[in-house]
Amino acid sequence: MYQQMIFVNLAVNDVDSSRKFFTELGYTINPQFSTDDCACVVISDTIVAMLLSKPRYRDFTKKEIADSTTTSETLLCLSAESREKVDELVDKAVAAGGTEGKTQDYGMMYGRAFDDLDGHTWEIMWMDPSEVQG
Repeated sequence: MYQQMIFVNLAVNDVDSSRKFFTELGYTINPQFSTDDCACVVISDTIVAMLLSKPRYRDFTKKEIADSTTTSETLLCLSAESREKVDELVDKAVAAGGTEGKTQDYGMMYGRAFDDLDGHTWEIMWMDPSEVQG
């Protein structure tokens, strides 16, 4: 069966710093699709973040590039397998230079957020599987 993928393209100020940040979170870089002005971050088999230098990003759009440190252009949300994995990933992001965001705890759903080096907001959330079944 075909699995649809998502490629999230994000403009970054410094590709090398962003590459280091995301590898410190435990993600890998696909060198086949990475260059000096682009880092291909493999988040899962179906999720890839393309971190593009601003000049490279401009090749794909005529729109103004949002300053993600002052403007919210998107909220990216990734699932985690447990509350502990939520904490682990966000703590790694903060240790790598990210900025901690909001924590939400509803018992059966728990999430924390961080902004990466360029201000893109990443939410990491866990939901109790027994609450979402059937």
